[in-house]
Amino acid sequence: MSVNKEISPQLEVDLDLIRRLDKNGPRYTSYPTADRFVEAFNAETYAQWVGKREVGGISRPLSLYVHIPFCNTLCFYCACNKVVTKDFSKADQYIRYLIKEIGMQAALLGKERRVEQLHFGGGTPTFLSDDELRQVMGAIRKNFQLVEDGEYSIEIDPRKVSDATVALLGELGFNRISIGVQDFDPEVQKAVNRIQSEAETLQVIKAARANGFKSVSIDLIYGLPKQTMAGFKATLDKVIAANPDRLSIYNYAHMPTLFKPQRRIHDEDLPAPQTKLDILKLAVNTLTDAGYVYIGMDHFAKPDDELAVAQRQGRLHRNFQGYSTHSDCDLIAVGVSSIGKVGPTYSQNFRELEQYYDALDNDILPIMRGMELNADDLVRRAIIQALMCHFEISKESFNISYLIDFDHYFATELKELAEYEKEGLLKLSPQWISVTPKGRMLIRNICMVFDKYLRTKQEHARYSKVI
Repeated sequence: MSVNKEISPQLEVDLDLIRRLDKNGPRYTSYPTADRFVEAFNAETYAQWVGKREVGGISRPLSLYVHIPFCNTLCFYCACNKVVTKDFSKADQYIRYLIKEIGMQAALLGKERRVEQLHFGGGTPTFLSDDELRQVMGAIRKNFQLVEDGEYSIEIDPRKVSDATVALLGELGFNRISIGVQDFDPEVQKAVNRIQSEAETLQVIKAARANGFKSVSIDLIYGLPKQTMAGFKATLDKVIAANPDRLSIYNYAHMPTLFKPQRRIHDEDLPAPQTKLDILKLAVNTLTDAGYVYIGMDHFAKPDDELAVAQRQGRLHRNFQGYSTHSDCDLIAVGVSSIGKVGPTYSQNFRELEQYYDALDNDILPIMRGMELNADDLVRRAIIQALMCHFEISKESFNISYLIDFDHYFATELKELAEYEKEGLLKLSPQWISVTPKGRMLIRNICMVFDKYLRTKQEHARYSKVI
């Protein structure tokens, strides 16, 4: 998708606008979203689509996602699919099945198995022992070709990893690291059951730099219990001093009816809605003043970081791991609950370990559900992707690529966008839809206009707040 600006416009945080327009909505790591997947899409359907990858001698390079579900402590805010246990033998059993799935996927893919992007997520990937990490990476290298200049990342809990393990990760080929911090304030850490010192966090960053990692990313969360403006400002100052290449600042979505761990967070400890918005504005202003570029959603990066460069050049992409520079990959996902993308399809593995193991015991890929996208899904996915990554779209490019008359095809959506134009979120022209600096924080609202599956108020209830 081409863009008509050399540099990204500045971000403007309009708290009144955010307050009035904030509502529940998807994060659009995919379109359609995973809750639209159907069980009729199974392992057999998946295999048929994988078989089409090399038809005509053309196949995309691969992105590989590995899900490690285990954590040995429970963070109360967490909404991830995880297994909380102190029994490390469970990991030994899990990787035996994981390695089998890796081999089955490789056999299905045929000869062309070139991997440009690899991501270990969780859970806590470093719940695995050093030897188990070696086993999994050994299986990956045996079955796939990891290109020399690829993007290979792993999520780290600084409380659970030693300098020696960080060094091992570098030896195994990882070159990017994502570190969970959330907040350094002791009162906040106590309220969410995640006690983590600044010193151990900085030590992991130091070890990553010493072992040649190209990128260090830090995750923060705003809206947590006991958070204050002063406390979060202190956290931001410490994080900026640590000099990460990227930062993610996520909105804490308090949904205790859906996520049991959140029931241990007391409503009265949560910051007031206005305080939460003030913390968000503080974070945005502090990071932009420190020289970080707003990429989109919750993400910031240094101007010379690959994500910022890709955005300026119109090459930025968004997938299930967030923003990426690899737009043309098929995503092969292994491990419990993981989600992949092959051609015009999505697929998701079973969420529960027992079902995951049962399928593999029967030599069946553990696919629980998925979806084949139709022509309408594909054009809407491309629009949402462009808006999330570049904050503007060229109507003419969609007319050419998808053989549509944009204004006619999206007549209903354009009427809705006209209301957002009155609010100052975007500008409409005969050729372009361009999100304004104040509209960038509400990009999910704008994308939701193009979501054909969101046509009733009831549909919104399953999602978290936009801000």
